[in-house]
Amino acid sequence: AGWYISFSGIITFKKWTDDDLLRLVPDDRLLVESDSPYLAPVPFRGKRNEPMWVSHTVNKLASVRETDADGLGRLTASNTGRLFGLAFDAPS
Repeated sequence: AGWYISFSGIITFKKWTDDDLLRLVPDDRLLVESDSPYLAPVPFRGKRNEPMWVSHTVNKLASVRETDADGLGRLTASNTGRLFGLAFDAPS
């Protein structure tokens, strides 16, 4: 499988300063995660994290990478399937 890099809600924090890193990861190696119950993304910082809030991480990542959030969500879902050997269709 090689390597993958996954980003969590940390990238939405005001103190996050590594946007260049978000741009450098190749599309086929990119993942996102909720890291629940910890590290809730902005605007839920300080609360118990929920997996449904991973969309805030995807939105931030898409903004920095100057791409569509829905497409990036499908891309990372596909990468997750490939990494874990899961057969599923990413939502279209």
